[in-house]
Amino acid sequence: MKKTLYILGTFLLLISAACSNNDEAAKQQDEHEPKQAEPVAKDKPTEELEHVFPLTGIGTNEDVTSRPFAVMVNNHPKARPQSGLHMADVVYEVLAEGDVTRFLAVFQSEKPDIIGPVRSARDYYIELSKGYDALYVAHGWSPEAQQILNSGKIDNINGMVYDGTLFWRADHNVAPHNSYISFENIEKGAKQLGYSMEEEVPSFSFLSDKETQSLEGTAAEHVRVSYSSRDIFAAVYDYNADKGKYERYSGGDQTVDRETNTPILLDNVLIVEMNHRLIDDSGRREIDVTSGGKGYLLQKGKAQEIEWKNVNGRIVPFANGEEVGFVTGKTWINIIPTSPGLAGAVSFGN
Repeated sequence: MKKTLYILGTFLLLISAACSNNDEAAKQQDEHEPKQAEPVAKDKPTEELEHVFPLTGIGTNEDVTSRPFAVMVNNHPKARPQSGLHMADVVYEVLAEGDVTRFLAVFQSEKPDIIGPVRSARDYYIELSKGYDALYVAHGWSPEAQQILNSGKIDNINGMVYDGTLFWRADHNVAPHNSYISFENIEKGAKQLGYSMEEEVPSFSFLSDKETQSLEGTAAEHVRVSYSSRDIFAAVYDYNADKGKYERYSGGDQTVDRETNTPILLDNVLIVEMNHRLIDDSGRREIDVTSGGKGYLLQKGKAQEIEWKNVNGRIVPFANGEEVGFVTGKTWINIIPTSPGLAGAVSFGN
């Protein structure tokens, strides 16, 4: 009996060893054979956005039929840094009296909580605002602007009427550099005055991604735009290659938002010359915003010479008779006098 059990045990050990050797061989063979690739999850299709903001070309699923509003923003050194400019789709920078420039900030895709300091109206700013059928917001006016705004032909909200109600005075500045307004109060004022804030907005022309990547032109990574001999009112644009956008500086300081310190980042910088003429002893000007002329368009660190035209109230770049598209994003338009013109007012550096 013992002999039988001994033989049976030996037989079982031999079978176990053989199975173990087969498993090890199979394991070694598997390690040397190419493994089957794991199933790769297919990329989810890129979400197709339903709409495009007409003044920036940026896709969105939000409603894009809100009416633009254009706010006069102060650029005196005592008014800097300003509030809300980083959210503007388009900004015009134009001379007022003396050597001081002011901004006409056109908003549509973004609505700031705080905008300002708000400054007074001039007739040529009103004309530029009309190109967007924008609700025009200012605090004060020149005699010419007052006549236009009081005619009832232009939807507007003015701090001369609503100071202390829709507009408020900030305690960090002194008048006339301390008037502010919010989008909420602009909406409130529009409702009080019966102005519609819904509108189909005509779109700018925008470059495709492929066209943007193949842009050509003169190197323009550091560009200075002078309005006079006073450096404090010159605008400097530095191209940030990492971000693919232009940063703006004035008086040696970067242009940022007062509340959030968010920098102004621009995709298009359009510099155009227009005829300026002094019309009174206060230094007020008449500016020809309709006749067209020469300019530069800065995009992606490069500059191209363009001709500007007034198309339905908007300043639009052309080259070789064809409209030049904007890069998707935000646009800043600098309007300088024809004397000294582009040659005397614009310099390119490293």
